[in-house]
Amino acid sequence: MKKYLKLMRVKHYLKNFLIFLPIVFGQQLFDYNKVILCLLGFLSFCLVASCVYIINDIRDVEKDRKHPVKCKRPIASGEISKKAAIVLLVILLIISIILNAGIYFLTNNILVLAGVGVEAFYFFMNIFYSFGLKNIPIVDVVILVLGFVIRVLYGSIICDIRISKWLYLTIMSGSFYMGFGKRRNEINMQGDKSRAVLKKYTKEFLNNFMNIFLTLSIVFYSLWCVDDSTIQRFGNGYLAITIPILMVILIKYSLTLERADCTGDPVDVLYNDKIIILLAGLLALTMFGIIYFL
Repeated sequence: MKKYLKLMRVKHYLKNFLIFLPIVFGQQLFDYNKVILCLLGFLSFCLVASCVYIINDIRDVEKDRKHPVKCKRPIASGEISKKAAIVLLVILLIISIILNAGIYFLTNNILVLAGVGVEAFYFFMNIFYSFGLKNIPIVDVVILVLGFVIRVLYGSIICDIRISKWLYLTIMSGSFYMGFGKRRNEINMQGDKSRAVLKKYTKEFLNNFMNIFLTLSIVFYSLWCVDDSTIQRFGNGYLAITIPILMVILIKYSLTLERADCTGDPVDVLYNDKIIILLAGLLALTMFGIIYFL
């Protein structure tokens, strides 16, 4: 069972909690029906994301076998056959479709089908990524960024909650920062041999755009916190006090990226940096208190 969970990349399900952002910032976290919809959407998106990882592993199996780390992946190592992986892929897709059907019947809202379309777009976008788009500079990072934005959009659609443009821009710029950071650290650790696209990047280019999107992330988040519509929605302007916390998180994240053993993968950084986990917890608790109790 463990090898199948490894193939599904369960630890990357952390990204899918972005689906809950609309109900959190829409002040509907205690709405039972909305929470159920988000949980179903979360599970559906997790399974679709796992399908993407399985397709990528099947596609790159020969290349992975020559890689010092990726050779340990279940298909590359021979723990799971391609046939078994394909069977799992089909099962996960069917369950995901059933979960989306459940969301539709619970809401009885035709607009929910747009959420299915968004999820399908994510799936096919990543298939194209696996089959060649990952080798095109800039496009490879844009697809990574779209993956984060789509998760928020999907949560927004299935729960019928609008999200502030500033919040979308914050997530987008933060994703660009992490995406370029991942590419830079891949070059630092393995040169340009692990990905063909790395030959088309330079560390100076990646560093420059990391700095640009790091700055934009703070600016967009700050604009969201002090925006009149945000203050009106929450009935106070106290979210501004969370800006320094976010700044410290990003500073610590940047410092962690400088470590020689850091892959730059956002999930790995979050799982392995206890200080970032504590700071993220502080930010979440502070925001929760301001949004729901002040």
